Amino acid sequence: MHETPAAAAAARWPFAGSGEADWLRDLTSDDGLTGFMPPALPDAAWVLHAMYEHELGPTDMSFIEYRRAVLMGGGPDIIPGLDPADVCGADDGEHPGPRWHRLRWTELARRTGDPVVPEGRMPCHTSFPSITPGTWPVGIQAPPEGRMDRPDWNRLIDILTEHSPQGADTPCLAYYNPLLQRAEDFDNLHIRSGALADAKVLYDHPEEDGWSPSNLWPRDRTWVLCTDHDLWATKVAGPAPLVRALLDDTEIEAVRLPWTT
Repeated sequence: MHETPAAAAAARWPFAGSGEADWLRDLTSDDGLTGFMPPALPDAAWVLHAMYEHELGPTDMSFIEYRRAVLMGGGPDIIPGLDPADVCGADDGEHPGPRWHRLRWTELARRTGDPVVPEGRMPCHTSFPSITPGTWPVGIQAPPEGRMDRPDWNRLIDILTEHSPQGADTPCLAYYNPLLQRAEDFDNLHIRSGALADAKVLYDHPEEDGWSPSNLWPRDRTWVLCTDHDLWATKVAGPAPLVRALLDDTEIEAVRLPWTT
């Protein structure tokens, strides 16, 4: 019988002891409520979460205006299949569909005149000062907050595999912050153990509701990634060759933010 991705994730990533995250607590001097944000180890880069643009391009109407128009009686049919409930576009981490293409942060920054990430800030909803959440245009799907999208997650796992001494056999741990848990499970730490070869199926874990982990690290602690619950990017801290591979990759989009290391 064919094993479903959810069944594979559940079987290959069982719970680990809550003490497995103690070193991250000590390293970051944080409680991990939104994820443990590591310092450079000794280097670091940020993988910017993917945004997408519809082939029709951005419009003069914001998502807020579009949703209001729909709720008031139908509204304009701007983009077929567009869900008016989404403030800035879908946020489930999946590719939005065949008529959407990747819009890189650098391209949007060129259009708006904004920096890719304003100096002194983290990558989040304030990253493009000329486009606030209330004015995000219909036709551009904003990056998902607190999770990587599946294509970038899969590519990141490939790069981590290439730069881990044990490759695909590298034993790893995955931590999900409490804000990702159901209310009745809030006080239980979700730390799971598995092999890096199986990390892609974490996206389908039936008990984690389609979220990428807040933190992922190998047992030898040579690198660690953090997807903070409130941010539009994932920090990867580790050796310089790993960071250089992220910055040079043509699929994901990564940047250095010196003020965050």
